Amino acid sequence: MPIRKDRDGLYRRKDSPRWWASYTDASGRRTRRSTGTADRNEAEALLAKWRLESHREAKWGEQPSRTFDELMLRYLRGPGARKRSKERDHFSARHLFPVFSGRELHTLTASDVRGYIDSRLAAGVEPGTVNREIGLLSSALNYARRDLDWDIPNPATGRRLREPEGRLRYLSRDEAFALIQAAADNKRAPYLAPLIRLALHTGCRRGELLSLRWPSVDLGRGLIMLDGNATKSGRRRSVPLNAEARAALAELSGLPSDVRDRRSRLSVPVIATKKGKPVLSVKRSFASACKAAGIADFTFHDLRHTCAAWLVSAGVPLPEVRDLLGHSTIRMTERYAHLAPENVRAAVAKIEGVSSRSGHVGLAVVGKEAT
Repeated sequence: MPIRKDRDGLYRRKDSPRWWASYTDASGRRTRRSTGTADRNEAEALLAKWRLESHREAKWGEQPSRTFDELMLRYLRGPGARKRSKERDHFSARHLFPVFSGRELHTLTASDVRGYIDSRLAAGVEPGTVNREIGLLSSALNYARRDLDWDIPNPATGRRLREPEGRLRYLSRDEAFALIQAAADNKRAPYLAPLIRLALHTGCRRGELLSLRWPSVDLGRGLIMLDGNATKSGRRRSVPLNAEARAALAELSGLPSDVRDRRSRLSVPVIATKKGKPVLSVKRSFASACKAAGIADFTFHDLRHTCAAWLVSAGVPLPEVRDLLGHSTIRMTERYAHLAPENVRAAVAKIEGVSSRSGHVGLAVVGKEAT
């Protein structure tokens, strides 16, 4: 039977299936918090633990022990729930829990973290995946130390592994044409072909395009305005539209221009089903189009690589490519630099003959010093 909230003990709330606890903390204040479980026995055990820790802290100033489970619960439901990578974090947490569940955080050591890394690598997990898992642990520990005042160590900091150079797969013009043709044949996903064209000619990420609404498309100025909530970096950016991108948007609207302008004022998805519903995933339809076009080892994100590769190959400077793609640093863009060797060749050509003209001067200086 639920216990009233103004008394010590467990109680249930109408908006939660879990047990909640009410008790007096070390400072003498009433504390109410979720136990995170719907099991009465588990909830009672957790409440008893909190009461004992509060008593020890009040009497002897003893810091309560904190467990990995408590840390992850608070982090994933707190700041972690507001992150764009929250789905990725939950996936990472599922691998951390079997190893660290039940561990008291003050006993966590660098060798524990190193052992976890070694076991994951031995299982064939890529360094990038391990980095994200250890990064989640480190972020959660830092959050507890900084915002919750938990007196715990962070042995996960500085454990990042060196990752191999990022994957770079892009299409030729002929391959892109074949992919678009294959996508156009998919009558169940009429939005797929123009979506691919839009991705190829804007460099936008899949999530940015699938979340795009018509009010963010300015056909008059030839721009797509991406809000910070839609971009990976969290910063707003505008993406210019070339003729191909404009044509793709016109096809996606499926309406005459005068009606399209009226529709653009409505907050409806640009990528939508025939019924106007948002498209949540194109994974299957895109894979089918790749297979039909005879294109292997290619993902939707590789359309972004293709856009960058085409730009760099056409002589567009790397800083401009960075700004278009929304990279946070030029380092991300530099992986495409090898696609424009003419730029480096032109730079080297500028110093041709310098050594032959200055060589005698250099010898003279050396000779003078020698004498």
